[in-house]
Amino acid sequence: MKFSKALGQGIFPLKFPLTSEIFAGLTLAALAIPEVMGYTKISQTPVITGLYTMLVPMVLFAFLGSSRHLVVSADSATAAILAAGLVGMAIPKSNEWMALAEVLALLSAGFLLIARVARLGFLADFLSRTVLVGFLSGVGVQVAVGEIPSLLGWENLASVPQAFVRIFTHPEQISWVTLALSVGVVGLIVGLRRVSRQIPGPLLAVVLSLLAVPVFHLDRFGVAVLGTIPHGLPQWGLPQVAWSWPLIQKLIPTAFAMFIVILAQSAVTSRAYAERAQESFDENIDLVGLAAANVGAALSGSFVVNGSPTKTQMVDSAGGKTQVAQLSAVAVVVVVLLFLTGPLAFLPKATLAAVVFLIGYELIDWKGLRRIGKERPVEFAVALVTALTVIFVGVEQSILLAIGLSLISHTRHGYLVTNVVLLDGPQGWRQKPAQRGLFAEPGLVIYRFLHNMYYANAHTLKKDVLNLAQDTVTWFCIDMVAVNDVDFTASETLRNLHQELANRGIRMVFSEMQDDVRQEFDRSELARVFGTDAFFTTLDSVRDVYRQVQAKKLG
Repeated sequence: MKFSKALGQGIFPLKFPLTSEIFAGLTLAALAIPEVMGYTKISQTPVITGLYTMLVPMVLFAFLGSSRHLVVSADSATAAILAAGLVGMAIPKSNEWMALAEVLALLSAGFLLIARVARLGFLADFLSRTVLVGFLSGVGVQVAVGEIPSLLGWENLASVPQAFVRIFTHPEQISWVTLALSVGVVGLIVGLRRVSRQIPGPLLAVVLSLLAVPVFHLDRFGVAVLGTIPHGLPQWGLPQVAWSWPLIQKLIPTAFAMFIVILAQSAVTSRAYAERAQESFDENIDLVGLAAANVGAALSGSFVVNGSPTKTQMVDSAGGKTQVAQLSAVAVVVVVLLFLTGPLAFLPKATLAAVVFLIGYELIDWKGLRRIGKERPVEFAVALVTALTVIFVGVEQSILLAIGLSLISHTRHGYLVTNVVLLDGPQGWRQKPAQRGLFAEPGLVIYRFLHNMYYANAHTLKKDVLNLAQDTVTWFCIDMVAVNDVDFTASETLRNLHQELANRGIRMVFSEMQDDVRQEFDRSELARVFGTDAFFTTLDSVRDVYRQVQAKKLG
């Protein structure tokens, strides 16, 4: 798909009623505004910047992205990476911190554009579901536990261990009114969700908290509020930093970690909703939209944005089918920024802490972890290691670990391939575990290799063939239906096997070889080694020719 054809694909053609799209946008705004404000607590940026992520970035992705469903704005995982990456480089929420956050958004956009030029959208497939579950669960624990001090009214106490120590040593210092408010907000949101996910519980909690402050004079009881929030639309401009190569070098690892999460999470979400709607999307075109969205975030005073599964589900549940819903949400955010930031100054910080606590808790995929543990204990260990790395080491390090574990898992599947032999019967060909003494015809072994042949599993190929080519074998056929690549090491292994089997009086042939693999055989001169008559299109043709050869020998 060319980029020009993808322009506006998420919006046009509009095949769905405009009223349903607008309603979905209003629902998204009602649910997402408190959520993105909460994400600013994770990213340690001013509250207003969360609203900014629902302006320019959303508009740019709506017009430049391919997906009709993906919602792009602030996200908990990338917000956590941002905060972890900037520790020690600036004071949280300061102008310098915000400028560095904008630079990170630009660098992330750069990585996304590089990935688009190199057509690397497929790399998202190499982050396995297992490590993503572990990563997001680890982020969830980190986010939820990190809000405990704020839930207790200890805004200036950043250390969670210190908070637990103080709970037991100085319980009298707990702000019980703040704690009651926090519990009330959590209870309200959870309760309304059990009634219906369509009810904007976080929005109602925010509104009721705003009303409670003046009505019950909560500020007199030590309940902290947000304070003055800037109003109006964001100002445009480049990040105000002292640009230098050493600064870029410090930020590149954090930006790369963000890029990996954006690449994986956005692609998985887009694919899931496109398949559900039986629509198509282009991962590489989405990279352009995501890059543009992050450039827009950086230039409009915000921080890195990502494809959000939760917000995408909000729109889908409300009946939204195109990016028109997202543009409708943008219009609502504009109204809030122009006219409603004044009342937000009285929002208790504990309310946002409670919203973020629930966001973190919901990121912990208990159901997914249980399923992985039940079905694949080894992969559960991978997910657990990834989660523990997030919690105890760091978010950036866990991303690198996740990539490494995913690649190891991928290599392991090819390395530990379990192959089969094929037997002919009344109901057709059937597979059996590869073991000696199983023949398709007396003296004929048909062996199916169930993976690409490459350096890591070439020894398995050699071991299996030599083990099976015993007893009264006269023909040995390798079925290549599952093989679409044979590397240099595997080619040399086949060459050596041909010679060794020939020394035993066994002929080596192939069946169901794909055209690309046959061309590789021609380039490596393996076709000449085996002979043009060693290649068969079907299993039946192998069997029939073998019978004819045996009949001539007996005749």
